[in-house]
Amino acid sequence: MDRKSALPVIAKSLRKNRTMLAVATAATGLMRQLSIKSHQTTSRRRERELREKCSGYHSVRCHIYRERGHGSTPTIVIAGFVPDSTEVVEFQRPFLKTYGDIYYINYPRTGFSSEMFVAQLADLVEEINHRGESPILFSISFGCGLTARFLRETVASSLEIGGIVMVSPVLCTEDLVRPNGDKKGGVRLIESNLRRILKAKNGQAEDVTRQVERARRCFQSLFEAGAENRTMTRRHLSIRRKIMEVLALTTSGGAYERVNALNEFPLPDTSVPLFHGPILTLLAEMEENMLVPTSPSLAVMRCQETHTALFPKGTLRNVSSQDAGDAVAHASLIFHHGAYNPLLKEWYDKICEPRLVAVI
Repeated sequence: MDRKSALPVIAKSLRKNRTMLAVATAATGLMRQLSIKSHQTTSRRRERELREKCSGYHSVRCHIYRERGHGSTPTIVIAGFVPDSTEVVEFQRPFLKTYGDIYYINYPRTGFSSEMFVAQLADLVEEINHRGESPILFSISFGCGLTARFLRETVASSLEIGGIVMVSPVLCTEDLVRPNGDKKGGVRLIESNLRRILKAKNGQAEDVTRQVERARRCFQSLFEAGAENRTMTRRHLSIRRKIMEVLALTTSGGAYERVNALNEFPLPDTSVPLFHGPILTLLAEMEENMLVPTSPSLAVMRCQETHTALFPKGTLRNVSSQDAGDAVAHASLIFHHGAYNPLLKEWYDKICEPRLVAVI
C-alpha cells in the first residue's frame, strides 16, 4: 500500500481510537511548535516610542514568531480574527518556506491596538530590510484591513515591501455590517454578532461580555460548518484545538478592542493607489456567505478598473473549487488549500524569479 492510499485508512483508525487521536493531534501541534520559534525584533524603535504613551502596553502587544526557510523572500503572515497566524497557513507553510523565512504575527488575547500593530510590523520589516531582503505581507480577511492601515501610514517611509497577498480582504466594517434596517439578501451570522458588539457599551462589562460570548459561539459554529462532512486529518484537528483555545483565552475586552479596530478602518479610497508594488488579491467564490451584499471592498476588488486604481500592479484571481458541492468559502485556506495553493505558488514564482536572476 502506497502512502497516498494509506492515509484514509490511518485517518479512519485514528477516529475510532480517541486516545490515539489525542496523542496524534498533540504530536502534530508539538512538531509545529518545535519549528516555529518566538522572535524578538532586533530594533524596536517604533514600538518603544509607542510604549511611552501606551498605558496598557503589555496587553496590546502582538506576539511575533519565526520559522526558518530556505530562500531570500520572507513572508509575514497577518491573520483574520481567528485562527492565529501560526495556524491559518498550516497548509501553505511547506511551499512558503521554499521562498524564505516565515514570520507570524499573533494578536494579543487581552487587548488590541492598531497603532501598536503598525509599529511592530514596521520594526519587523525594517529588520528584514537591513538583511537585504524585502518581505511579502500575506494578509487574510481582517488582516487585510490592518495591512491597508500599515500601508497608508508608512507609504512615505524607507521600508521596502516585496509584495502583498490579500485573501478575502475586509477593509472596512461596512464589508460585514450594514446599516440597521438593510436586510436584503438575509442577515449573515457574523453580521448579527458584530452589530451587537458594536452597540455594546464599553463601560458596561456585562453587556460587552454577553455579546462577545455570542460571537465566540458564532466562530466555533463557522469552523464546525466548514469541517462538516470532511475527513479531518491530524493537522486539521490540531488547528481545531488551537482555534478553540484562542476563542477560550481571548478576553471579552480583547475581542471588543479588536472589533473596534475593525470599526476604525475607512472605506476603500480608489482615488489614490494604496500600494504600487506587486499584489495578489484572492476572492473566494462564496464571499457573499460572509460579506454583505453591499460590501464596499468586494465591489472595488471585483471591478478590474477600481482594483487597478487601488493596486496599479495588482493581480486579481477568483478561487473556485473543482467540486460543485464544496464551494470555496471566505478565506478558506485550511479547508480549500488545494484551490488556493496553485494560485499562490504561481504568483510567488513570478515575484521571486526576477530576484533570483538578479543574484545570478
